[in-house]
Amino acid sequence: MADKGPLAELLATNERQTLAFFAVSLGEVCESSIDRQELLYNASVLAHYALSSTQAGVDMPAPATLTAVFDQFVLNTSMIHDSSMMETAAAQCLLLAGFFEDQMRGRHNIRWYAELGAGFFRRAAAHEPSTTKAQLLLTLSRSFEPWRQRHARLSRELRDRPYVLTLREPPGVM
Repeated sequence: MADKGPLAELLATNERQTLAFFAVSLGEVCESSIDRQELLYNASVLAHYALSSTQAGVDMPAPATLTAVFDQFVLNTSMIHDSSMMETAAAQCLLLAGFFEDQMRGRHNIRWYAELGAGFFRRAAAHEPSTTKAQLLLTLSRSFEPWRQRHARLSRELRDRPYVLTLREPPGVM
């Protein structure tokens, strides 16, 4: 395998690293008593969409705006009994109304989309065959707003962090 240069390690990431980054970062904006399963679920939502394109042709693309979520899951009622699709809709509301709250607020009613997202989690729970997962989805529906606020706080904190890359010169380079 060819060396990809000094930036390769800094710029490349995989699913596990991305999940770890969001689990640690989200944990930093949460109170210490937070449920670990909820934390990991929320970190997995952020990690998944961090690695998903809005232009994906194979899988369901990441939504670019809350309007896309509305068009896909509210206007199209064919998926209302599909647990997986309702969970996806809820996760997308959480991502856009939470992590991208500042970008969405000018065009969308964040409170309304938070209620919509909580409802999507409730529907997903109602149609989920696994009792354990259904309970998690129901818990997420009840705690949607606090998680949305944590996502927004994390987004703001990440934007405020300085972007400093320190590169070591390869041996023999002055």
